[in-house]
Amino acid sequence: MPFAPINGIDLYYETHGSGPALVFAHGGGGSHLSWWQQVPVFAKQYTVVTFDHRSFGHSRDLPNGPGPNAFVQDLTALLDHLKIEKAVVAGQSMGGWTVCGFAAAHPERTRALILCDTTGGIATAAADKSHVQIRERSRGTLAQVLENAYAKSFPERAPAMTFLYRQISALNTHVPPTLVSTLFGLHHQVKPIVDHKIPTLLLVGEDDVLTPPAAMRSLVEQLPHARFVQMPQAGHSAYFECADEYNRIVGEFLREIAN
Repeated sequence: MPFAPINGIDLYYETHGSGPALVFAHGGGGSHLSWWQQVPVFAKQYTVVTFDHRSFGHSRDLPNGPGPNAFVQDLTALLDHLKIEKAVVAGQSMGGWTVCGFAAAHPERTRALILCDTTGGIATAAADKSHVQIRERSRGTLAQVLENAYAKSFPERAPAMTFLYRQISALNTHVPPTLVSTLFGLHHQVKPIVDHKIPTLLLVGEDDVLTPPAAMRSLVEQLPHARFVQMPQAGHSAYFECADEYNRIVGEFLREIAN
């Protein structure tokens, strides 16, 4: 299995396809496996990079390690390891913090930014309100948060897919209990993203109760150049629940910025 020696740990990653680099960063309920519906589609035209954040999947953190505080540095080091100078970076939920932080820290290396069902560490009144509601609803534990990881109608509409989501999530056995509180304490400055006019796509499921559409729409206050798209019938894991529509929207966005 491919591991990159990064910041004191061995970070698991995979690459598929060839072409311009496209990185997918998973959320708190997933791992590199979460993107199984995206990899075969986009690997036809891109070098698709997936990885396991430290403490997720095959990646482990150091004892009393930095956890989410190192996510941005880990992604940067992974791209250095792969000799990727510039990439489109896409993240869902927790992964949004990673890719948004990367874009803010390294705008010259960011071809485009895609945020799905995440506020990505961008501070707005609506985003902060959604974080407070998550803490109140979940008592700050990831397990409680993940009970709302998809639309309420998803288990009935797609029982096998729901089972698969839960199985992938259950593989994460080393997640620190402080993950949610640490993540919500991280904020990124978006000025570099705006100043460099990094093409930005904001995607949200209309039935997302963790990052409601109003919270994601509020990001346009900070990213006035961003495109906002609301996906019907999708919850907090729009990329997983409605993969064909997610892939279509992202594919069109990537074709437009290529031109």
